[in-house]
Amino acid sequence: MSGAPTGRGRRVRPQPEEQHPDERWTVSYMDMVTVLMVLFIVLFAMSTVDQQKYEELRNSLATGFGVEEAGKIDTAEGVVVPVEKIDEEGEGFTDLELAMLEVDRLRALQEAIDDDLAGKGLADTVRFKVDERGLTVRLVSSETFFEAESAGLTQQARDILDSVGAALAPAPYAVSVEGHADHRATKDFQTNWELSSARATQVVRQLVDRSAIAPGRMAAVGFGSARPLAEGDSTDVLATNRRVDVVVLSDEPEAVRALIPGLVAQG
Repeated sequence: MSGAPTGRGRRVRPQPEEQHPDERWTVSYMDMVTVLMVLFIVLFAMSTVDQQKYEELRNSLATGFGVEEAGKIDTAEGVVVPVEKIDEEGEGFTDLELAMLEVDRLRALQEAIDDDLAGKGLADTVRFKVDERGLTVRLVSSETFFEAESAGLTQQARDILDSVGAALAPAPYAVSVEGHADHRATKDFQTNWELSSARATQVVRQLVDRSAIAPGRMAAVGFGSARPLAEGDSTDVLATNRRVDVVVLSDEPEAVRALIPGLVAQG
């Protein structure tokens, strides 16, 4: 049978797929877009957190990119201080934390003195006060510590100062020994300035000679009757104002020391 051949059995050759080698840049483009998106998210997060969170983020990113070893990141409240910087003055601590540490150190000194005095049966012979100046060890009533109208120390005073000196000798603090007198005239000294200064000097000599406290840490000051603790002429008031204060001077910055009275009041 004649006629045109049909398409049955005719093999159709597949058309080659179109190649677009110039579109490979889209992969790099999408990677760049992704990186930019992450960058903007990070920048937004950094703009809405506090300084502590910023430092944590910075350390985390640095560690992730291999820039530096940031160590363990502590997200707990408070200040994170590297171990190697704990002994550096003020490093990584707030003023409040420094004040708390100082109160603990001063109270440890107080307890050491008090324990030593208690072992000698002299626990009630001094008074303590912790404030912005430091620790005050108050020797009250001149008759207990000095001969009448004299700067000479009694034996009990020497025993008490041995306990004070034993605790202060290894401590790093400077010490101000401050003499005070009541307002009455004295017989053996021209003024109460001389009497109070002489008594302060005797306490300094005792601490330096017996306890080997470095002289450069010590100072003797006489206030006469200019700074009474109480007003009046009663026997108790006069005895209270006749005193020598051994003041262990805190060397913390003023902003830190100003917080100490509040911490002491809180107990």
